[in-house]
Amino acid sequence: MPGPHTSPVPSVPVALSIPHASHGLYEVFLRVARLASFTAAARSLGYTQSAVSRQIQTLEDEWGTPLFDRLPRGVRLTEAGRILLPHAEAVGERLRAARAELEALRTLGAGRLRIGSFATADAALLPRSLAVFRTRHPAVEVTRAEGLSARHLALLASGDLDLAVVAATSGEPPNGCTPHHLLDERMYVALPLGHRFAGRAGLRLAELADEVWITGGTRPEDTLLGSAVARGFRPRAGLFAADWIAKQGFVAAGLGITLMPALAASSARADLVLVPLHPEDTPRRRVYAATPLGIAPSPAATAFLALLKETAAGLAC
Repeated sequence: MPGPHTSPVPSVPVALSIPHASHGLYEVFLRVARLASFTAAARSLGYTQSAVSRQIQTLEDEWGTPLFDRLPRGVRLTEAGRILLPHAEAVGERLRAARAELEALRTLGAGRLRIGSFATADAALLPRSLAVFRTRHPAVEVTRAEGLSARHLALLASGDLDLAVVAATSGEPPNGCTPHHLLDERMYVALPLGHRFAGRAGLRLAELADEVWITGGTRPEDTLLGSAVARGFRPRAGLFAADWIAKQGFVAAGLGITLMPALAASSARADLVLVPLHPEDTPRRRVYAATPLGIAPSPAATAFLALLKETAAGLAC
């Protein structure tokens, strides 16, 4: 026969699956179990005694069995309550671990940052920003993707990047993302040493009509010359090279000339001469940091975006 202060032992499996009750109820349950008193638990939690009693009753209704024996002075766990106790403690531990991980993510003590950038942004803008970010937030795992802006925008839309540094030559911000303007970069004409225009302070495209051009593709309208081509300029095509090292090598060897954006100027070879091109011939290229459309950037992406803006403000473009 059960004693005067015991409840019938329910059929509760040893491997419990936590029902739909709020995890907050288990925190109250653990406090009552530890203090053996609704009143003491209420005082320590900042609740009223009746609020604690209601929450324990809700948990008991959820499980379909009493979890505490109500005594003249305080309470004690029933057999069902003793079975539930280690599982509730495990829930509490998991919640504490989750809170710690989420706090680390919020404060950049953990987390990840997946970034992408186009080639010339990798010359100064991205590495300078990344160096400061890693110094400030060494626990954040950073990965980087290379390629053209269109590829990075696709990766951003698919959720494979958190932030991308992209360029827009059309004069309009990129679509399918949230754009954050960083800078507008001027264009230079890269010439070999000894070129007849090497001493000039500036150039117009009309003066370069007879020059052979090293371009980034077979379709000049898809290159940095795109806006000039749209207005009727037809460059004399020479060699095609997407890689900036190759372009500079061809120019230095006297095989042609090429356009070089300001972001790449800091890494120009010593045997080249850079002459500014008139802005009416090639408008400044707009550079943006792009984040996912309609989604708040992660704490890491937000911090890196701020660094990109600081770095961009210090670059002479």
